[in-house]
Amino acid sequence: MHHQSIALKTDFLFLPHLHPPNPIPSRLLFPVVSFPLHPNTSTNSPRSAFSCRVFHIPVPSHPSCSLPSSKASKPAVVKTVDVATLGNLCVDIVLNVPKLPPPSADARKAFMEQLSSSPPDKQYWEAGGNCNMAIAAARLGLDCLTIGHVGNEIYGKFLLDVLHDEGIGMVGMSEETDVINSPSASYETLLCWVLVDPLQKHGFCSRADFSKEPAFSWMNTLSEEVKRAIKRSRILFCNGYDFDEFSPGVIISTVEYAAEVGTSVFFDPGPRGKSLIRGSVEEQKALGQFLRMSDVLLLTADEAESLTGIANPILAGQELLRKGVRTKWVVVKMGPKGSILITTSSITCAPAFKVKVMDTVGCGDSFVAAIAFGFIHNIPLVTTLAFANAVGAATAMGCGAGRNVATLKQVVELMEAPDLNEDDEFWNELLDEYLDSQEVTFLSKMVLNGSNGRMNCVTLQKVVSYLLPKLKSSQLEGTLSS
Repeated sequence: MHHQSIALKTDFLFLPHLHPPNPIPSRLLFPVVSFPLHPNTSTNSPRSAFSCRVFHIPVPSHPSCSLPSSKASKPAVVKTVDVATLGNLCVDIVLNVPKLPPPSADARKAFMEQLSSSPPDKQYWEAGGNCNMAIAAARLGLDCLTIGHVGNEIYGKFLLDVLHDEGIGMVGMSEETDVINSPSASYETLLCWVLVDPLQKHGFCSRADFSKEPAFSWMNTLSEEVKRAIKRSRILFCNGYDFDEFSPGVIISTVEYAAEVGTSVFFDPGPRGKSLIRGSVEEQKALGQFLRMSDVLLLTADEAESLTGIANPILAGQELLRKGVRTKWVVVKMGPKGSILITTSSITCAPAFKVKVMDTVGCGDSFVAAIAFGFIHNIPLVTTLAFANAVGAATAMGCGAGRNVATLKQVVELMEAPDLNEDDEFWNELLDEYLDSQEVTFLSKMVLNGSNGRMNCVTLQKVVSYLLPKLKSSQLEGTLSS
């Protein structure tokens, strides 16, 4: 929602609103299966870090629509929603400025209040925060809903309209019926003023930057409606900005309830992770609960280092796994290099796609949506990473987030002519020490024949051959099954 605090300046131009009208897809069907990898062990080249065994991804012959139960002895909870997001529902107001001003809390607050008193034209508004992830996931065919609070003013109505148009449900977190009609600023929809300079660098500012208390500090408990929404969701996605809205007590209650009802928790600490480590005792406790109880942790290499004190992203991921109680995956986003997925028994790496980057806002949210897709449908790890990289890259080729995140059509077009940003020197240095002790899988444009089973290579062609027909078929049919 607000990735950094910056000062605001009055001499600005409005950035044109860009979002082509796109049909909202229904639901995308992927078979729920496990994919064994079959090695080709006939290679005999010299030993090196990038000597690979060729691994193939077989296409299943009989699709299945059911998800396996992790606890067969208990009555299965009916999960009718794929992804629910917690909080961080805001309206981005995008402004084009000649330059990003230096930080000044007083100047930011005064000018933000000035802007709020006379809102810019609606064409410059966009859905922001967790709406980005929800929209990206819905466009991949996942059933989504958002859990949070929006006010009963023009911004809240705009946000609800956007979510409705994208086929996304909304569950309010208000505790009392009269909260919606309250004139108090603490019940209004959160606004995030997004400033963009000529170099496409971004600055963010909202009222949460100027308060020591969470924006919705009046929330003390989870309503029964919110509990029902969490209970029927396969995944609950949370991020560090939830701490700007909810008290640590509400956050802890949410995570514990999700674990109780068998809902997988995805947590992306984002830039807030650094400040939460040094936050209040209650904030540190809630952050620790997230790190222990999340099924999937998603973070950048810098964020992983901040949370663990370990610079190596793989070692940092393994440390987070070691300390986790429910943690299954740690996904480290490596920027233009690609991404890494670490489990207790394996390391999976996928270089990024080569694209012309227009705007990075929303790329991380789009990436997370595809990771959720792979998690739900039990897609092979390397295929999940490649798919997530592709969806994030497709968003980067556009301008802005919200309704401008990648569509299924754009992802298909990217995967029809894919190219990887391979950096053998980088990956060789990072992975070499793990090749003899860990199962390492790597996405590659071409297979480098090798012996000794040092690395399991999956070709980009194999991944694309698996994903593309299903995406194109669903796109052409226009009706995607859930």
